[in-house]
Amino acid sequence: MQKILLFALVLTLGLSSCVSKKDYEALQAQLASEQDAMAKRNQELNRYAERLADCERRETQLQGQIQNAETQVRIREEQIDDLKKQRDQQVTQVGDLTVLSQGANQNINRTLAQLESKDKYIRLLQAAKSKADSINLALAVNLKQVLKDGIDDQDVDIKVDKTVVYINLSDKMLYKSGSYEITDRAGEVLAKIAAIAKSRPNLDLMVEGYTDNVAIKTACVKDNWDLSVLRSTSVVRTLQQNYGIDPNRLIASGRGEYNALVDNSTAENRATNRRTRIILLPRLNQFYDLLNPDNIPE
Repeated sequence: MQKILLFALVLTLGLSSCVSKKDYEALQAQLASEQDAMAKRNQELNRYAERLADCERRETQLQGQIQNAETQVRIREEQIDDLKKQRDQQVTQVGDLTVLSQGANQNINRTLAQLESKDKYIRLLQAAKSKADSINLALAVNLKQVLKDGIDDQDVDIKVDKTVVYINLSDKMLYKSGSYEITDRAGEVLAKIAAIAKSRPNLDLMVEGYTDNVAIKTACVKDNWDLSVLRSTSVVRTLQQNYGIDPNRLIASGRGEYNALVDNSTAENRATNRRTRIILLPRLNQFYDLLNPDNIPE
């Protein structure tokens, strides 16, 4: 386009020396008119190019819409197939129910009978639990009353946990430092516990020894496991030999440094973890008595 204009300009200049001024001006006017027309055509060409681009964009959008529509149609067809399958299954189930309904009354009666039996069993368990809780609560109150005089509360902790009563005794009260030898002060507490145990011959006594996580190894003690067991056996032996508790009711066990109450990060926490626990356990035959079907509450 620029070459054409340049050619026209050169031609005009070349002819200007051969034509009159009037003709020259006419040619210039004609050139300007052609340039104006050419500019308008360029504008139209740009508009057509924009329309073409817009058409291409619309075509792309339409293609996307067509693909979405095809996807939706496919999904609808799958849903229709699923609904048809469900309908067929429901028809089959209705047929099955029709067949099963012949024995429905018998099944309902059996179910009601089972529910009634389960309800009785639940009431039995509730009554057994209430009775066991009452026994344990009374035992815990009795122990606290007996042990409260002359004993630091920090050294003795009595609690009811589920089906048992247990007594936590501090390390410093029971044993000499770093040893499993029973102190004279421990004898006061063990004598009172033994008196309660004798009044309830249907209870077993499990003695559990606990330590902190500080390692120990001596000529007589290999590690914390060993120390915890030796301490529990010292308590058991004292209860048997000094206070006449039937050894058939006594159990000695050691838990070592494990099952700690708190972390062992401080000296105070380590002292808390060094303890001996005496657990008062009801015997199995007591639970069987509580669960006797003849004792079901009406």
